[in-house]
Amino acid sequence: MAIKSEAANNSDDLRPEYDLARLKGGVRGKYYKQAAAGTNLVLLEPEVARAFPDSSSVNRALRLLQEVATKSSRSARTPAGARRRATG
Repeated sequence: MAIKSEAANNSDDLRPEYDLARLKGGVRGKYYKQAAAGTNLVLLEPEVARAFPDSSSVNRALRLLQEVATKSSRSARTPAGARRRATG
């Protein structure tokens, strides 16, 4: 249990891998209003962030994925013989 008490004593210390020079300029509570309003903040992996540089591109891609998934699940539930055939 010495590890827990040691961790509790050091809980306010900054880890050595953090560079204080790079941490300057942070704003406390910067996203608080958005989070309180129900906005979902998501951390993207770097390769995903390169493909989707802004929120509108992410939202477009997710809406398209949702539409495709919905259509796909509908067609999977419809038996092949029950599909309507084109007349003409």
